[in-house]
Amino acid sequence: MNKKLFVISGFSGVGKGTVINRFMQKHKDFVLSVSCTTRKPRPGETDGVNYFFLSNEEFEKNIRENKFLEYAKFAEHYYGTKKKYIEEKLREGFHVILEIDTQGALQVKKKIPEAVFIFIAPPSIEELEHRLRGRHTEDEETIQKRLSQVSIELERAKQYDYTVVNDDVDRAVSEIEEIVKKSE
Repeated sequence: MNKKLFVISGFSGVGKGTVINRFMQKHKDFVLSVSCTTRKPRPGETDGVNYFFLSNEEFEKNIRENKFLEYAKFAEHYYGTKKKYIEEKLREGFHVILEIDTQGALQVKKKIPEAVFIFIAPPSIEELEHRLRGRHTEDEETIQKRLSQVSIELERAKQYDYTVVNDDVDRAVSEIEEIVKKSE
């Protein structure tokens, strides 16, 4: 099977990371792309593992040099994926999972339409808000900004190939495994 790019998006707080981590534990032929960001590391995050943490100046230089497959600015911070990183991992024989927001995903869809696009949704918007607040990683203003993006994200999600509801992590992982099989 040719190695593919799988783009996974979903609302902040929907449990994307949990689902992807569980999937990755079972599938060693997949690698998770490491994105770049200008935000500060959260407790426990490591440069080059969770993100490549860049200054605004470094990030903007990479934009000018067209080194990103996609990038976006959200909550006053840049996020982006370097083209070279994805190309290297595919060449090394891995499928690549790119966990990004819908804005970036639609940029990727224009450049790599053969990629597989999966949107992870919460069981309900109320549950999403509960999960966001339960993380205790953002202030009220940031939570409200994230919640205000819900309708925009839902509209963009209509352009994805698949939607997986994360009401149970193991069931969501199984559904992604079925999507991977269909993509072979």
